[in-house]
Amino acid sequence: MYIVTGGAGLIGSAVVWGLNRRGIEDILVVDHLGNSDKWKNLSALSFSDYMEKEAFRSRLAAGGFNGARIEGVIHMGACSSTMERDASYLIDNNFHATKELAEYCLARNIRFLYASSCATYGDGSRGYVDDESRIEELRPMNMYGYSKQLFDLWAKRHGALASITGCKFSNVYGPNERHKGDMRSVVLRAFEQISASGKLKLFRSYRPEYADGEQMRDFLYVKDAVDMVLFLFEHPQGAGIYNIGSGRAETWNALAAAAFEALGKPVDIEYIDMPENLRDRYQYYTKAEMNKLRALGYGREATSLRDSVIDYIRNYLVPGRYLGDECER
Repeated sequence: MYIVTGGAGLIGSAVVWGLNRRGIEDILVVDHLGNSDKWKNLSALSFSDYMEKEAFRSRLAAGGFNGARIEGVIHMGACSSTMERDASYLIDNNFHATKELAEYCLARNIRFLYASSCATYGDGSRGYVDDESRIEELRPMNMYGYSKQLFDLWAKRHGALASITGCKFSNVYGPNERHKGDMRSVVLRAFEQISASGKLKLFRSYRPEYADGEQMRDFLYVKDAVDMVLFLFEHPQGAGIYNIGSGRAETWNALAAAAFEALGKPVDIEYIDMPENLRDRYQYYTKAEMNKLRALGYGREATSLRDSVIDYIRNYLVPGRYLGDECER
């Protein structure tokens, strides 16, 4: 049995999709569905069981999985909102729950891979290099990033990084993110805005070295993210922390151009004021260094921004499909 936590979320459900494509269906999906539409992300996928996260944590603590043959745990479950202000909630979800699961797997020699985040790099002034010797130098800019940083630090201080694998995800977007509300990607927002009005709104730049819309991000298509995650999962010698990104820094304007092209519309961008509360925490440039993953033997290049945006919009958003619906085409 494989366990995928956060298995109804964007990356988690894509991991289940990736396992299905490898012929693996004996999967326990763990998540918290609540009142959201995350359940739709699971509708086309194959898995053996589902549990709500609190029931899973209780069963784990009570030894309810001690007799199970667990091939591995891919822990994508967390609060992923960079705007979340409830620090106690973040610490419980992103630190304590991860630590509980890691300790369980370490004690039983079960493969454990977890989601960290490029948000741990903060403003980028210390670089975007997945060097575990420098974790203590990083200064996240929000509580979400800090909650991820806390577990990275715990894993290092307890020697766990010699056995487990952390994935520092860049800006991941793609099918199965429609439930994310304010945290949905700019690609999805672009699809919604361009479809409704023929126009897209982007934030103005407040730094003279960046023109409006020329702020840069490492954008990563969720299909590429899953390919990297499963590569790492299948290579246990690759313990430690790895960046999961495209290795490219590209502009919001380039992303917007691809979205307009996907919908067959002329480019029409309106630059708007950024909310005051974001200006001091806004990242103008991110680019994950990918040499460490390459050195482990991962050779695929991430899909180009243009091609991935077009695939996402034309093959998923326009027809209303989810990952796993591809077989219907």
